[in-house]
Amino acid sequence: MTQAVPRAWLVLAHRWLGLVSAAFLLLAGLTGSLLAYHHELDAALNPQWLRVQQPRAEAPLDPLLLRERVLQAHPEATLPWLPLQAKPGEAQRFWLAPKPGVEHLDVDEVFVDPWSGEILGARHWGHFDQGWRAGLMPFIYRLHDSLALGEWGKLALGIVALIWAVDCVVGAWLTLPPRGPRRLARWGPAWKLRWRGAGWHKRLFDWHRATGLWPWALLFVLAWSSVSFNLDPVYSPVMRGLFAHQDGPARASSKGGPELDWDAALVQARARAAEAARQHGFTIEHEVEFSRRPGAPFYQLRLRTDRDLNERRGATRLWIGAQDGRLLGLFLPRGAAAGDTVSTWLVNLHLGTLWGRPYQALLSLSGLLVAALSASGVYLWWRKRGARRKA
Repeated sequence: MTQAVPRAWLVLAHRWLGLVSAAFLLLAGLTGSLLAYHHELDAALNPQWLRVQQPRAEAPLDPLLLRERVLQAHPEATLPWLPLQAKPGEAQRFWLAPKPGVEHLDVDEVFVDPWSGEILGARHWGHFDQGWRAGLMPFIYRLHDSLALGEWGKLALGIVALIWAVDCVVGAWLTLPPRGPRRLARWGPAWKLRWRGAGWHKRLFDWHRATGLWPWALLFVLAWSSVSFNLDPVYSPVMRGLFAHQDGPARASSKGGPELDWDAALVQARARAAEAARQHGFTIEHEVEFSRRPGAPFYQLRLRTDRDLNERRGATRLWIGAQDGRLLGLFLPRGAAAGDTVSTWLVNLHLGTLWGRPYQALLSLSGLLVAALSASGVYLWWRKRGARRKA
């Protein structure tokens, strides 16, 4: 009896944790399966903005020149982020922010041909102002990220992600046979499906249990990484309690003098990056983005290095003072601190930015599996509920 009571509580916990999160996970799974191919689908829907013809012999134009052209076309906006990486066949994306005193921008994402400098178009990201093709994939991203409800939606999904992570552990524990001799050896049937002589309900139960076990590690990674995206007040204390992490940028000293403009700051940032690479023994593969948020006392240079996992956008970052160009901090995705290395793996496994097309396809199938597990769990509960009422 003492062994049966805890198991009964776990069964109850698994049931209600699953029911509370089922609708959210159904939506997250379906949208996530599409977002595994987010860039490809968006480009297929909007090729006039996202696809360009790359000249064979010409190098892309200076990103700072492209930045000036975008600012001239949108004088009501600022450009806190400067993309530095020109990919073959792809347009350059510039993200706008309103100037002080401007309440609203009609568009906030501008597409530029990095070889000709032509502005190809712009859209209001995540909205349908310019038709369903322009808004579909960004809106799906907003649904997946925050239920398209902003910070309240992110908080709700963060809580659901935490419930999901706990439920992953509870569900896996429940598949273990009750304590006794050769417990692990008797665990085998939980991984299998009964087909002969089994009714539809037993087959569905076996499928729900087995398909939750086989990809369990990936499902837990998706759950816990979702907590990192949406519920950092829980994720960071847990991870910092378990692992070491790198520090953020040091405080920049304000001297009250003139600040570096974007051209001079980029020169300084490149020099600091080269020095850091020699000192810390990493190799810079290419530059990704240069940025400075309004009012921030530093610039940030984002790079892709051999310490990165992300095959699309590097996550190596360094910060320099906005006044003197002094190096304020360096972040390496791998090899500098265990906690940052673990988080780098979690984030890239969630986003599907490593191992190319095979993992991209696996991630898309995983999204469908999450949706199916949620739906089947609700159905099994409903059937048992009906049976108990009849009894």
